[in-house]
Amino acid sequence: MHTLPLAFLFLKGILIGFAIAAPVGPIGILCIRRTLSGRYGLGLMTGLGAGVADTVYGAIAGFSLVGIAALIIQYDFYLRLFGGLLVGWIGFSILKAPLRSNTLNNNQKETLFHGFTSAFFLTLSNPITLIAFAAAFAALGVSPVGDSISQSLVLVGGVFVGANGWWFSLSTAVRLMHHKISDVQLLWINRASGIMLLGFSIYMLLSLVS
Repeated sequence: MHTLPLAFLFLKGILIGFAIAAPVGPIGILCIRRTLSGRYGLGLMTGLGAGVADTVYGAIAGFSLVGIAALIIQYDFYLRLFGGLLVGWIGFSILKAPLRSNTLNNNQKETLFHGFTSAFFLTLSNPITLIAFAAAFAALGVSPVGDSISQSLVLVGGVFVGANGWWFSLSTAVRLMHHKISDVQLLWINRASGIMLLGFSIYMLLSLVS
């Protein structure tokens, strides 16, 4: 890794983490939906799970852990199969209970640990994230060749802050709008969320045979 001031490297890590986390996908929909259900903490833990998983991939790329990266690529099919099925199951579950009262009851049964782990494993099931980090590092002139543990730690720390900064911002923004949403609007948001998640699931599964 090129010799860079640690503060500058940390800022680059924040930018990369934020940029990798920001595109709205299955986790973004899940985080929004759980926050709208009235449980801000569950939305935050969903984001944290995704942020930690992103950090894991960032660490693999930042520390040049070639063996782990090769293992992930080797089992790419099974990881994406797991992710596609998990997204589909979550989407189907949302469609089964679209009303506000049912949504609240169902989300009360979801623990914060479940919110964290479901998002963590769902994010981890997408090995493309590893490639995205490698590309982002290259684009910002960060070459993770593993010659400095301290620089790698600072970089990965920045990725963690950036990724979780995005999820905190998203959950908080949705939380602030929560009370302005009517029952009818929440009904359609839930239905749209379930349909979009099923769409992501179908796309992920179809990509396995393409």
